[in-house]
Amino acid sequence: MTTAPAERFALRLHKVSKAFGGVQALNAVDFEVRAGEVHCLAGENGCGKSTLIKVVTGVHRPESADLIELFGQPVDRITPVQAREMGVSVIWQDLALFPHMSVAENIAFDDLVGLRPRSVRYGQMKARAAEVLDRLGVRMDLAAPLHSLPIAQRQVVAIARALMNDARLIFMDEPTASLTQSETDRLLDIVRKLSAEGVAIVFVSHRLAEVLEIAERVTVVRDGNLVGVYPTQGMTQARLGELMTGHLIENQVSARDLPDAPVAFQAKGLSRHGEFSDINLTIKAGEVVGLTGLIGAGRTELAHVMMGMRRADSGQMTLNGATYRPTSARAAIEQGMAYVSEDRLSLGLLQKQSIADNTVISVLRKLTTAAGLISETRKADLVAHWIKQMGVKIGLPQDAISTLSGGNQQKVVLAKWLATAPRLLILDSPTVGVDVGARAGIFRIVRQLAEDGLAILLISDEVTEVMHHADRIMHMADGRIVQEYDPRRITVPQLEERIYA
Repeated sequence: MTTAPAERFALRLHKVSKAFGGVQALNAVDFEVRAGEVHCLAGENGCGKSTLIKVVTGVHRPESADLIELFGQPVDRITPVQAREMGVSVIWQDLALFPHMSVAENIAFDDLVGLRPRSVRYGQMKARAAEVLDRLGVRMDLAAPLHSLPIAQRQVVAIARALMNDARLIFMDEPTASLTQSETDRLLDIVRKLSAEGVAIVFVSHRLAEVLEIAERVTVVRDGNLVGVYPTQGMTQARLGELMTGHLIENQVSARDLPDAPVAFQAKGLSRHGEFSDINLTIKAGEVVGLTGLIGAGRTELAHVMMGMRRADSGQMTLNGATYRPTSARAAIEQGMAYVSEDRLSLGLLQKQSIADNTVISVLRKLTTAAGLISETRKADLVAHWIKQMGVKIGLPQDAISTLSGGNQQKVVLAKWLATAPRLLILDSPTVGVDVGARAGIFRIVRQLAEDGLAILLISDEVTEVMHHADRIMHMADGRIVQEYDPRRITVPQLEERIYA
């Protein structure tokens, strides 16, 4: 442990351990954050990051700890209320806000609830909310219902609520996972502003580039053990990924030429009013075509039309050489289409159902007996096959899908669609909320699928993903495909400059 004066630290932990049953979530972990520091907590899903945060905030009590100290004060048996009163706040990835309450109500919620019922002074509430937003350099309609705001502004509301509680140490869990690059830049500016005011920020993110940009130091945890604490100056994404996973993850351009491959999908002049226009797109069997651009460019809307979830106003599509006019998602699936949505939690999986049920949900008809019942034997065989094929780490197939890490959940989503034997697989932002090791595993599967002849459309706003994993890159902006690139003939900075111009 560092022997610097205690008042310099917002948080110090020494040899903190926590187990759940037979699983050691934290094993004698040290962690410290200086006042005013932006510090990254890095590691793969399941490494112990969330457990550590919950120990600090009083949600979990550790089995043992030589020291837990907040703002120079040793604490014992800390509770969530005590942690909040001392100035500790957590902004989880789901934000934990109230969508049908106003911006001002969300910011001042803890004041509104209080310790006993009382009348609400709305004028005072709005004034305090406006004061906190002004501190962040942000203007917002205080009366607007939260659900009417884009995710980037909801992030700001969550930060403002933490500041309303006089937070001096803020944990931010994947704060940029759903943001565009420009929105991310604005959020990072707010983080820098808070740091300059003396607020300590613990930044948790799977986007390693922004970790190295915003943080001063990074603490790496693997399998519940402390790997080390490192300055970000001089650190590379490759080295950080290696520290997190225990092995070197090589990201290299893997583009191939497929001159003789048959065309699997083609769109000509495809348009939908207000969303995209005059889309010409060809994807060959065995080819990975990357589709990138800013959020709002029309990429997901195009995927929905390809998948039969929406209708095009004009243009034609062909699938495996035949005219393709899907009237519904079910019709698209029956013709050989598969779609991994960007919203895994609400559109990709049934969170309350088991791993097994989620795996077979798209092919229930194949499992039905002559009597109209699902064959449990066929189901178990199919689930076992895909769990093994995709390398999903599970306890039991009957466990809830919510028990899996983000990476393993995404592999189940892939398995669900691959069980339909598709001809074209659409991957819409497939690695959102997935750690670096799981990302590498997912893309190894994607490359193998392509080599086996599956046509793949990879939609991503992360330039490095399409650069490293696509055979061709299509740049979409304002509803149009504006340029095509060969990943072997352009660099990441050059492509980013053109996309974010």
